[in-house]
Amino acid sequence: MMNTEDRIARFVPTWVRELAPYHIEHADGMVKLDAMENPYPMPPALREQWSDVVLRTELNRYPDPEARALSAALREHLHIAPELGLVLGNGSDELIHLLCLAVARGREAVIMSPEPSFAVYRITAQSLGLKFVGVPLASSDFALDLPALLAAIERDQPALLFIASPNNPTANLIADGHLEALCQATPGVVVLDEAYYRFAGRTWLGEAARFDNLLVMQTFSKFGFAALRVGLVCGPKPWLDLLQRLRMPYNLSALSQAGALFALEHMAHFERQVATIVAAREDLRAALARLPGVAVYPSATNFLLARMPRGRGQRVFESLRGAGVLVKNVAGAHAMLSDCLRISVGTQDENKTFLAALSHALGS
Repeated sequence: MMNTEDRIARFVPTWVRELAPYHIEHADGMVKLDAMENPYPMPPALREQWSDVVLRTELNRYPDPEARALSAALREHLHIAPELGLVLGNGSDELIHLLCLAVARGREAVIMSPEPSFAVYRITAQSLGLKFVGVPLASSDFALDLPALLAAIERDQPALLFIASPNNPTANLIADGHLEALCQATPGVVVLDEAYYRFAGRTWLGEAARFDNLLVMQTFSKFGFAALRVGLVCGPKPWLDLLQRLRMPYNLSALSQAGALFALEHMAHFERQVATIVAAREDLRAALARLPGVAVYPSATNFLLARMPRGRGQRVFESLRGAGVLVKNVAGAHAMLSDCLRISVGTQDENKTFLAALSHALGS
């Protein structure tokens, strides 16, 4: 008789059994600067209005399976051209999964991305048994190494090329002109992930109609609605029609749809918060740059990438955590990130607490 281990070995593919789960640190009771969230809760007046929306939501009914009201509002807010398609997902993660699933022809498809970048590109490809090819960024400044990437595209013929701009965890933008070169060279689809675009003041969404193989992803998570899990992808309709066929019914809850509509109606408030975060980012970057032995990189996001003194990254991370401050230790994600910490921009008080804890960690 087979035991559990025998059944798993027989029916679960090897690549699934070998996957490493995405690790998320517990942050209870800590200054939470590890997940690129908006640190500011909604003010009481806005929270009351949101409560009214929740009370009016019929929780006994299934949500609109096509999220028609939200889709129409997004098209107007983002000025999406009528000839382009739009698909909404349970965060960008679901959309990344659907995109990989759409091209999963056995194990033939290649998924490609510069690295270091968002880990979910690699994790999703590997979970479906697809080949993932990571192309290193420039080691000096984490810029896109266009010649190396073009050579990899020519060699491996990717079905999907994921480009995060701004990139996570390096916080920088793709250079002007590179996107067009990548779209022209890629035989499959270029997916531009703009999760942090509001902090950069730059989006390529208006240019999506120029290329028949460009899809642009965005999310509500970074500017203030991480709990809703609402992502969107926009681009040529034939590609998005494929995603609609793969998307599960009712993938976006009624509360998520209502919350995203609420966010769009009050976007002026969140844009002011984005401006506050951007200003705080620059103040925090300047403060980090003054610390001995710390190298901090330019950022177009709501977080900063900083390299601690050589060989001390893990100790600094542990010291911060011991002081009740949680940042993200990204050193293990890629060889280029040795001794690097990713720090989300917090409130003024949170940033002060972090800097004090960091100064103590560096001095100990």
